[in-house]
Amino acid sequence: MNDLNQLILNFDYDQNFKDQDFYVSKSNEFAFKLLNSWPKWEKNFVNLIGEKFSGKTHLINIFLKKFKGIKIEANEINNEFLKKIKIFENIIIENFNDKIDENLLFTLINIVDQDNKYLILTSKTPIVHHSFNLRDLNSRSKNFLLCNIEKPGDDLMFALILKNLSDRQISIDKKLVDFIIKRIDRSYGKIFDFIYKIDKISLKRKKPIDFKIIKEALGE
Repeated sequence: MNDLNQLILNFDYDQNFKDQDFYVSKSNEFAFKLLNSWPKWEKNFVNLIGEKFSGKTHLINIFLKKFKGIKIEANEINNEFLKKIKIFENIIIENFNDKIDENLLFTLINIVDQDNKYLILTSKTPIVHHSFNLRDLNSRSKNFLLCNIEKPGDDLMFALILKNLSDRQISIDKKLVDFIIKRIDRSYGKIFDFIYKIDKISLKRKKPIDFKIIKEALGE
């Protein structure tokens, strides 16, 4: 977003956004580079792993814009979808969980394998750690290349805080951002929740975000 880029520049911060404002850092660099190196992958199966709000869907959308393909939520896989994938080289299954139809997933993996397609499956934890009732799926899950989005470092936290604020048309002093980074958990979800919280307090007080509002949100 242009507003966010402007904020970064105003703070004399090294701009590091790629493709649709995806901020590349040590936390997500491997995932970013891997998806952008398609089809030069070691395996045709990739498990993109990261907590909520870590940017998995953002990365997938960048991938689809660049390389094309079809995506579906894990819980929505059905026989009709298995027919549709015949014409696609890249298949993306988002938000894998234990409610997925194991037989359909097994069939999907077989289609990808037999037709030399590519499958990206996103999840919060590695698929290989999941215990499937279908024994063959347990062995197939070991064929996935694991691609982790790690917890955010200071630079990524800084960028994410700015982005979340910018999305709400809010700008704050760099000192306040640094103050927040030192006091909240290194979690993508916590960043999102905290920005929501200080924005809510700010609106309620009818005052711009300052140290007092941030400390109140922190419970200090």
